[in-house]
Amino acid sequence: MTLDRRGFLAACSRAGIASPLLPGILYTLAAQAQQASPDTKEKPRDLPKITPEMLDQAAEMADVGPFTDAQKKMMLEGLNDQRDGYEQIRALKLPNSVAPAYVFHPLPAGASLPRAAAQISASSAGETTLVAPARIEDLAFASIAELSGLIRARKITALALTQMYLDRLKHHDAQLHFLTNLTEERALAQARAADAEIAAGKYRGPLHGIPWGAKDLLAVKGYPTTWGAGGFEHQVIDEDATVVARLDAAGAILVAKLTLGALAMGDVWYGGRTRNPWNPAQGSSGSSAGPASAVAAGCVGFAIGSETLGSISSPSTRCGTTGLRPTFGFVPRTGAMALSWTMDKLGPIARSAEDCALVLDAICGPDGKDLSVAPATFHWNARPDWHSLRIGYLKNEFDPAEPPKLSEPSPNETSEQKTEREKRNAEQTAAHARRVYDQRYDLAAIDKLRAMGVQLTPIALPHMPYGAMTGLLGAEAAAAFDDLTRSGRDSLLTAQGPEDWPNLFRVARFYPAIEYIQANRARTLAIQKVSELFNQVDIIVTATTGLQLVATNLTGHPALIVPNGFRGADAPRPPKIDDGDSDDIGGPGTPVSLTFLAGHYQDAQLAAFGHAYQQATEFHKQHPKLA
Repeated sequence: MTLDRRGFLAACSRAGIASPLLPGILYTLAAQAQQASPDTKEKPRDLPKITPEMLDQAAEMADVGPFTDAQKKMMLEGLNDQRDGYEQIRALKLPNSVAPAYVFHPLPAGASLPRAAAQISASSAGETTLVAPARIEDLAFASIAELSGLIRARKITALALTQMYLDRLKHHDAQLHFLTNLTEERALAQARAADAEIAAGKYRGPLHGIPWGAKDLLAVKGYPTTWGAGGFEHQVIDEDATVVARLDAAGAILVAKLTLGALAMGDVWYGGRTRNPWNPAQGSSGSSAGPASAVAAGCVGFAIGSETLGSISSPSTRCGTTGLRPTFGFVPRTGAMALSWTMDKLGPIARSAEDCALVLDAICGPDGKDLSVAPATFHWNARPDWHSLRIGYLKNEFDPAEPPKLSEPSPNETSEQKTEREKRNAEQTAAHARRVYDQRYDLAAIDKLRAMGVQLTPIALPHMPYGAMTGLLGAEAAAAFDDLTRSGRDSLLTAQGPEDWPNLFRVARFYPAIEYIQANRARTLAIQKVSELFNQVDIIVTATTGLQLVATNLTGHPALIVPNGFRGADAPRPPKIDDGDSDDIGGPGTPVSLTFLAGHYQDAQLAAFGHAYQQATEFHKQHPKLA
């Protein structure tokens, strides 16, 4: 089953209207009545009282009742009082940075946090036999480990490396559109400071002197933080996000703020669409559109992205980068735009699993502000005995893809309906052909793992209504941008289709508080059931698309997305227009990916196994040819 992030979100938001919050519906009906009132301009917030007729309409939409006249009479006073309470809360003008008074932790009952093991860390960072090239641009696609060794040995300078990446960002942005703002002045000052420190013998670690890019939902003092959204182009948040401050402390050099689809949806932002370096006719997917594109194009050493429901996984797949979506609660989100307080995760996008581990090591751990972050340890070892790990795979993801069920003509079908049906059938047939083609790479990965000596255990994802639970994401997102919807400023966002935020925020206002709580209770069961898989195995191998993407984002388990080959000349052609509705449209010469999953806070073990796979395959060392 191939499922994409946008489709899931839209479908679940649409489903939420089947059982909306009764007062919420009534508020909306009253607001509509107010808009129709001739004195709206005189009293913009003076909503008319809820009437029995409104209550009848709302009850029908909410699938409750019908209520008797006596019941309605009893309800009306409470409903009007409850609605009036909305305005008192809204008068607080809550900024996006204020979190709800509850904290989500993904660990199931009885689980414990990992503590530092009595083992020796190992990493290739800082170790190099490389000779500095005649042209520093030849290092554009080098790994953090390689660059770190050259910098520490003073074979290259951080300043020269930073200037090279700044030049590449400026040059390739014209085609790929991954840049919201350069942080050039800041970067050059940091680079000069790094060179001076290293010359004086003060070496901060493997990220010292490494240029990086931030998804532009991370606040950076003195620079715009645009969230990729129209109406926020000039927003300045006067602080550094915790992740930014920690990378500063590690000696990394911020060179750019990179694009994200508006308010973390897709790859369309106020400046256009961010492109895939392997095929610039396609978008880079999203929402970590700029980070994946810039890393793939060799324009930064690494980047920080975020994922709520696929935003590291999808662009890493499309752009052929390595993405590490950490365990929920491993990395503080302080200073990052909030979309969903119980699902947002910050993580690295880089050239390799080892690079991701080196970055995660620098940014994880509590900051005393994001209360969801647990005091778990990250103990990176690039040379573990991974042969001792128990490896499972989601068998159904590797079974032959079932052909789609095409629509048959209906009686009295009009020519317009026939055209629409044939178009839908053609799209489903083409998507199936692409999935069948891509499965050869999934199966080749299984063969490669067995050739490495891995004993694979078939397992199955527990059956749960994961898609139905994602209504809670829509509800949290609509709350995070409540003022945007109510003020009408959502019209400034570039994308305005049925599956884009403006419409989804409006739909989510009908999602009931009771159903939000019920979805979270179901989520508790999902966490327990998915966590039980990791009592059987240490690592799970799976296709990147599919139901697992939704399930593990809900349960907070970590994922590592790695490039897994490149489609050949015989690959099915992609759609002529990339409408953003499919995360993996393919086409000759474009990358495919594989995903590894692990238990909560086993991110280091996950990265170590991914590192071993990449050492055996080396797909991560390939890069696009750019003009």
